[in-house]
Amino acid sequence: MDSEVGPLRTVLLHRPGAELKRLTPRNNDQLLFDGVPWVDRAQEEHDAFAGVLTSRGVEVLLLADVLVQALEDNRARIAGIHSAVNERRLGIDLADALRSHLTSLDAPQLATVLMTGMTFEELPAAEGASLVRKMHHPIDFAVDPLPNLLFTRDSSVWVGDRVAITSLALPARDRETTLTDLIYAYHPRFRQTARAYGAHSAPLEGGDVLLLAPGVIAIGVGERTTPAGAESFARSALSDGLAHTVLAVPIAQERATMHLDTVCTMVDRDAVVMYPAIRNNLSAFPLKSDGNGGVTVAGPVPFLDAAAEAMGIERLRVIDTGLDPVTAEREQWDDGNNTLAVGPGLVVAYERNVETNERLEAAGVEVLRISGSELGSGRGGPRCMSCPIDRAPLV
Repeated sequence: MDSEVGPLRTVLLHRPGAELKRLTPRNNDQLLFDGVPWVDRAQEEHDAFAGVLTSRGVEVLLLADVLVQALEDNRARIAGIHSAVNERRLGIDLADALRSHLTSLDAPQLATVLMTGMTFEELPAAEGASLVRKMHHPIDFAVDPLPNLLFTRDSSVWVGDRVAITSLALPARDRETTLTDLIYAYHPRFRQTARAYGAHSAPLEGGDVLLLAPGVIAIGVGERTTPAGAESFARSALSDGLAHTVLAVPIAQERATMHLDTVCTMVDRDAVVMYPAIRNNLSAFPLKSDGNGGVTVAGPVPFLDAAAEAMGIERLRVIDTGLDPVTAEREQWDDGNNTLAVGPGLVVAYERNVETNERLEAAGVEVLRISGSELGSGRGGPRCMSCPIDRAPLV
C-alpha cells in the first residue's frame, strides 16, 4: 500500500462492544472519551459505516473476529494473558489466580476479557484472604478495558506490503498494541507479513502517519507522536526503501489536534482537506537517506510546499474545513478533516460536517456520508476508525 487514496481493498475495523459500556462519568476522561456514548446507537452507526464500505467492494475485517482466530494459537494466548495481568498492581497471589482463570477460557471468552477488561468483583474466587481485593472498590478494574480499540488506525500502519506496529503514547491504550501485534504475528492470514518498523521505544501513533504519495510519508509530531518516534519510523522506512522522503510535521499538542489526521487528510491524488487555521503556518522537516545508512534532516519549510515537491507535483490542492473561522473550528472539532478515502476523489465523512462536505463536493470529491453522533464521542472520524490493510496502486 503506497498511498492514502488508492482504491481501498481491505480494511480492519472494530465494532464497538461491551468495552464502551465500561465508560462512566467517573472514568471517561481517563479512558480518553469526551462523554459516555450510547453503545447501541454507536453499534448501529458503525454497522452503517461498515455497510458503506462493503457496498463499495471493500473487504471489512472486524478486529474481534481476527483476534479470536489468532487466539487459537497458544503462543497468542500466552502473549494476551501476559499483557492483561499486571502483577505489580495485583500482587503475586491474585495475579496467579487471574492467570489461571484466563488460561481456562476458550478463545472467544479470552478475547472478550482482553477487550472489555475485568473488575475486581468479576475476578474468579481465589483461595485465602486478599488485601488487594479488600482495598479496591468492587467495580475498579483489575484488567483495564480498551474502549479506544474503536480507533484501529493508531496501533498499526501498513506501508507497501509491510505492517508497522506502533507505540501508543497514553497508559489507557498500552495494551492495544499487544493485541494488534499478536493478531499480525499469529493469525493465519498475517503471520507471514513482514514488519516495517521494529522499534517500540518511542511514541508513534497511526493517526499521525499519512502516505501522501508513493514514497512520500508525512508524520505528525505533537500530543501522541514524539520527535523520537517520528525519527525512528522515518529511519526504518527510508532504510527499507519504503519511502524516499519523510516529512516530520509539528502540530499543536492539544486534544483538538491530537493527530495529524485531525487537521489534514488526503481526499484525492493531489488534494487534501485541511483546517484553515493551520494552513499557512504548518511546517515540515524533510528527512531523506544520506546514502550511507543515515539520514539528512532539513527544514523547517512550509508543509504544503515540501509535500508538493516530494510528491512531484506543482502544488497540493487544499480544500478548507468549513466556510468561516467559527464553522471551521466547530467542524474540525467534529472530525471534519478526518475523512477515509475509498478511492481517488471518493471519501467517507461524518454527515454533520455539512459545510465541509459541501466544499469537498464543490471541489469534485464525492462524499459518502455516515452518522457519527455516538461514534464521535471518542474524538475520531472515519479515518481514525479504520486501518487500511490493502489498497490498489495508483495508476
